[in-house]
Amino acid sequence: MTNEILFEQAGDWGVITLNNEKALNALNWDMVKAMYAQLQSWAANRTVKAVMVKGAGDRAFCAGGDIRWLYENGKSDPEGTGEFFRDEYTNNSLIYHYPKPYIALIDGITMGGGVGISVHGDFRVAGDNTLFAMPETGIGLFPDVGGGHFMPRLHDGVGLYYALTGARAKAADCMASGIATHYVAADKYNELEKSLLKAPLGDHAHADIETVLDVYAGDPGQANINDRRADINRFFEGPDSLEALFAALEDDGGEFATATLKTLSRMSPTSLRLTFQQMKMGHQLDFDDTMKMEFRMVCRVLSGHDFYEGVRAQIIDKDRSPNWAPAVLSEVGPDALDAYFETLGALELELHR
Repeated sequence: MTNEILFEQAGDWGVITLNNEKALNALNWDMVKAMYAQLQSWAANRTVKAVMVKGAGDRAFCAGGDIRWLYENGKSDPEGTGEFFRDEYTNNSLIYHYPKPYIALIDGITMGGGVGISVHGDFRVAGDNTLFAMPETGIGLFPDVGGGHFMPRLHDGVGLYYALTGARAKAADCMASGIATHYVAADKYNELEKSLLKAPLGDHAHADIETVLDVYAGDPGQANINDRRADINRFFEGPDSLEALFAALEDDGGEFATATLKTLSRMSPTSLRLTFQQMKMGHQLDFDDTMKMEFRMVCRVLSGHDFYEGVRAQIIDKDRSPNWAPAVLSEVGPDALDAYFETLGALELELHR
């Protein structure tokens, strides 16, 4: 067991606290395995009617996975390191299919792996400190943990926009885009948690929880994403190809288009290709098939170049100057891209609920 993730039963609730504050509650392998085992136990426990997950401290819900560990271990043992993702994606699937109400209190930084343990549940409660992002294209990865399922289903091209650019979303943006289900102001957030844990949950626990949430839910104010929604919709809603998207941005030449092109120019060309294809394919797949696709992708990423170069530039050396290989989109050909999606044979991700 690890004290970096804590479990308790409070009334009708199973409560998970991510307790890795020094790392902004980032998920390491022990935390993932412990969470999966506990969720399975609570699913079979009739005295647990619902599950709540929250982050310790006031800075982060969960800032992602243990990227530094993945960087250090993946270079020498990519196949072994891939087993972390096997367990993480299996946990994501369990949450998506969880038989009891699952609520995530996402007040604070919520990125990468933190999105995977929150967005697939029934309720995601944003607060004044919420900061959501899937910034993986900037480190040579792609928005995994089920990003290929929920992001293509956001309206107006918002999902593809967030996926390719890694743009950040505050509470109002999360509400406006459908990432969060509720917003609760800072001065009511702790009271909400206490009220939820005190609430008797009957045969209709989902409705009982929603009743409490409705008491505390507020208006997060103007969403920045809405100011850009028309532009996002124009460029990111269903482009036929990445080339078509870039061409439209270049032809437009407006403020939004210019800023977006500048952002995309910093990202791994391979990651942009992967992410665009992931979103396109994921829109047609159910959740578990999306996770299987993402596992194929991540195993190939761990055997490649850009992930390690991206982490080096952004997290290790912090020079913010990654040397992507290939360095331009035109050099990431269809054969190279298709290889990321090919079956893993005996190593395929198997999901058993």
